[in-house]
Amino acid sequence: MTTLADSIASLRSRIEAAARAAGGDPAAVTLVAVSKIQPEDRIEAALAAGQRVFGENRVQEAQARWAERRAARPDLQLRLIGPLQTNKAKDAVRLFDVIETVDRPKLARSLAEAMAAAGRALDCLIQVNTGEEPQKAGVAPRETEGFYRLCAEECGLAVRGLMCIPPVEEPPALHFALLADLAARLGLPVLSMGMSDDFETAVRYGATHVRVGTALFGSRVNPERPPAP
Repeated sequence: MTTLADSIASLRSRIEAAARAAGGDPAAVTLVAVSKIQPEDRIEAALAAGQRVFGENRVQEAQARWAERRAARPDLQLRLIGPLQTNKAKDAVRLFDVIETVDRPKLARSLAEAMAAAGRALDCLIQVNTGEEPQKAGVAPRETEGFYRLCAEECGLAVRGLMCIPPVEEPPALHFALLADLAARLGLPVLSMGMSDDFETAVRYGATHVRVGTALFGSRVNPERPPAP
């Protein structure tokens, strides 16, 4: 039977192989375990296996899951990888270490105010809507440089890189290449891209962080939709 420790080891091995194949440094790629909607035993198993970087989509769910664990494990890093409402900015700043989904001026300003009030300076990523999908969050590629200037210069945010979620019906490599090019133009070192089905491709295009849920934890169990008998 495959354990979570086995899954993590396998993922890290695949990340290393992809990085080496691209002539990169495997140590430069961080595995972000996407822990949303996962049961407690899977979270504990991942922690026991040495996983310390986790991605969460919702502030409230993350508060319930991680508030006590943070106190016991100061080496944890929590990354917000889902959309953030401005009225949750204060809570997000208190809990997370990195906000990956900065995507509009109002949110950038709210985060700057919340960080100043909390005395915390979190690293931030700009979410780029590489496919320019109307239903998806993120700035358009052509607007990325201007938005970066607003975040960094007007709001004083520590913008370290970019993130994207490619359209499901298009080859992800095109979008990873676009994101890498945008980051290079801005001199940003962090690229959060690639998920369970395409993280190896993302690594080949320079991903520094890959967000993996299903390939690590297995299928998610949504408590609002219990499995059929």
